[in-house]
Amino acid sequence: MTDSVHNKGVGTTGNTDVIVIGAGLSGLVTATELTAAGKRVILLDQEPAASLGGQAWWSFGGLFLVDSPEQRRLKVRDSAELAFSDWLGSAQFDPGAERGEGPDRFGYRWAQGFVEFAAGDLRPWLHAKGVRWFPLVQWAERGGYPAGGHGNSVPRFHVTWGTGPAVVEPFVAAAHEANRAGLLDLRFRHRVTSLVVTDGRVTGVRAEVLADDDAGRGEPSSRTVTGEVELSAQAVVIASGGIGANHDLARARWSAEAGHLPGRMLSGVPDSTDGLMLGVAAESGAALVHEDRMWHYPEGIANHSPVWTRHGIRILPGPSSLWLDADGNRLPGPLFPGFDALGALQHVTTRGDDHSWFVLNKTIMEKEFALSGSEQNPDLTGKSVPLLLERVRGRSVPVRTFAEQSEEFLWADTPAELAAKMNALTEATEGSRGHVDGESLAALIAARDAQVATGLGKDPQVVATAAARHFVVDKTIRVSPPRALTAPQDGPLLAVRLSVLTRKTLGGLWCDETGRALTPDGEVLEGLWAVGEAAGFGGGGAHGHRALEGTFLGGCLFTGRTTGRALAAAL
Repeated sequence: MTDSVHNKGVGTTGNTDVIVIGAGLSGLVTATELTAAGKRVILLDQEPAASLGGQAWWSFGGLFLVDSPEQRRLKVRDSAELAFSDWLGSAQFDPGAERGEGPDRFGYRWAQGFVEFAAGDLRPWLHAKGVRWFPLVQWAERGGYPAGGHGNSVPRFHVTWGTGPAVVEPFVAAAHEANRAGLLDLRFRHRVTSLVVTDGRVTGVRAEVLADDDAGRGEPSSRTVTGEVELSAQAVVIASGGIGANHDLARARWSAEAGHLPGRMLSGVPDSTDGLMLGVAAESGAALVHEDRMWHYPEGIANHSPVWTRHGIRILPGPSSLWLDADGNRLPGPLFPGFDALGALQHVTTRGDDHSWFVLNKTIMEKEFALSGSEQNPDLTGKSVPLLLERVRGRSVPVRTFAEQSEEFLWADTPAELAAKMNALTEATEGSRGHVDGESLAALIAARDAQVATGLGKDPQVVATAAARHFVVDKTIRVSPPRALTAPQDGPLLAVRLSVLTRKTLGGLWCDETGRALTPDGEVLEGLWAVGEAAGFGGGGAHGHRALEGTFLGGCLFTGRTTGRALAAAL
């Protein structure tokens, strides 16, 4: 598919049924739902053609599915009712949302719809498009709180066989088909700078045409302007994503109750995730809600082979590592690895730190560490059974590569030696603070190991780790046998410095149950719609304050499909 507009000159115009802004997953789904209904669509994106598919291409491909065949084969008992109860316990929507009151009322409705989708049409819809899943369902965001609180009661994280690219591929194929049919006009290197509003209705967009650029997927691209264009349509859909690459904006919007996002952070998204369109929409009268709700991760490590600016990778940890703050204190329960990412992040930011630590050993790393992202999982992304068997045997090549090449993986034979290396790394990082006492670290490890040695123990993390091994997948590939961190056969000791990794925006454009953008007084802003992360994955905040993982890709799919079909019916 080629760009149908020359990236030179000024004043190119066009008319169509719908303009979709953003060629990521939610934009592709929306556009192809519309073209499937016979509507004419112009799909705009500021990046070169190489980045078609957006952030979703880089993802691990995890999807939140409920009562799936994969779960049932593993004897996991799940239901839509249990999943929605978990969702509500995590979301903590504002009072009145369930009665259709307050700013969370549409987010609540989208949450209901998403859980029904995850328990119903999502899997067969994708399966019919050729998508398949790794049979070993993962247990992300365990929570660790009493019933009714945050967390997944059962494993629901289904990793797509082929990871993010395999989720994106059917919709890219559908876009090519729609282009050949003359229904979809995909225009790269178009950055929308304003919406055209006529008599209170959005009727088009104004965009800068950016210089051609041969940047690869995810790489920063030129912002040199070579022309301008104004396009008109019956409706405009914003599918431009969130603010994850705009660290200044993320810091400004972070809730003061949770401290401050640090000055040094990593980015889990490409530079193009800049939040530009959220501001453009607000200038045209659309309401933004829950701007302080975000889903960043505390377990980031700098990519040794970066693609975009400040490129970070998230460690997907099993539960055995000790999680320490910048001064070497254990994070309070249930802030164990893999249990409550946002809670751990807020603990770090409330302290004013820019890092925390995992302390473990070589065996735990090999068994329990996985890395986020399609490029970090060549076995699953490449659908390679031999490489997958290496992972099961604890020989993950990407994890070993990070351990060998990263300056943030610190090895030592004793706790005192490990603490000295941790302090040296902190002292060498400008603006970083924290000091780990070697004797205190040795005592902490000894106390933990004594609990493991009992075979039972009262330490909550030791108990939770033992309980995790009751699930066959965790016992097989994700959770190490309970042994002392200092067991000679499992050494040496390892500390990994963890940094804040920006990722998702949970708030966004306030939308009704079909995706129509709303004004601050709750009225429909005619002609403007929003999907995906730009819409807070539905309604301006379908996740509430916390997410259950696997719901971001799913949210792009659900909002794109729902809004695409609703808009097609409305035209």
